[in-house]
Amino acid sequence: MRYVLTAPPRVHYCHCSMCRQSTGSAFAVLAWVRWDDVGWHGETQKTYRSSPIARRSFCGECGSPLTLHYEDDSGVEPGKVAFHVGTLDHPELVAPGYHYGAESRLPWPNAALGFPNGKQRNLGRRKGRSRPSALATL
Repeated sequence: MRYVLTAPPRVHYCHCSMCRQSTGSAFAVLAWVRWDDVGWHGETQKTYRSSPIARRSFCGECGSPLTLHYEDDSGVEPGKVAFHVGTLDHPELVAPGYHYGAESRLPWPNAALGFPNGKQRNLGRRKGRSRPSALATL
């Protein structure tokens, strides 16, 4: 599965408990666009209701979290969808501009820039498996 974003996203860190739970991390990094600025290629994502006002999606093959969108009648971000920045082909091209849910922010995430740096091992991917990603981000 792949997707294309045809407009520049608005990117932020989200520290709310729903995003922490859905990502299994201290925060999410989300890239918001209008639904009209998204094109899907291949199988579409699987969705689930994550709260009374929001739905989330993930790749049905590999399980990667993909999107967050609020119900239109919630009044929150109507007509828009957020993609997890880690699913973009080039996440280095977008940068968060603010924090959301800062009242729920954990006290320790700072990316530990002073820690020693280790290199990633190339473990390869299993044949026939691909990760969801954007064909283009801008």
